[in-house]
Amino acid sequence: MFYTAIKVLLTAVLVVAVSEAAKRSTALGAILASLPLTSLLAFMWIYGETGDTTKIAALSRSIIWYVLPSFVLFFALPILLERGVGFWPSLAIASAMTVVAYGLMLAVLSRFGITL
Repeated sequence: MFYTAIKVLLTAVLVVAVSEAAKRSTALGAILASLPLTSLLAFMWIYGETGDTTKIAALSRSIIWYVLPSFVLFFALPILLERGVGFWPSLAIASAMTVVAYGLMLAVLSRFGITL
């Protein structure tokens, strides 16, 4: 239980650090946010708990495929905001578009026999 609490705390600290950095500098916030910190933490937690590098390799390979549809959010959100759509509706629309993109990615991968 203590180990899980430490993992949650460290992960939360990283998210808050990115948010605080972005308030001061968009570029710094973007650089920190674009780093695969969540993935790196997951790799470290899995390795520390299991030592299973096969599991880490599989997770890493799956992440590659799931990063691609996540770009939809980063393209759609600024376009919507720049066109005057409010923040919350823009976020909801961009998020919904991203969910659809994930579904399409899964369908395409399935079509080619790729399972994650």
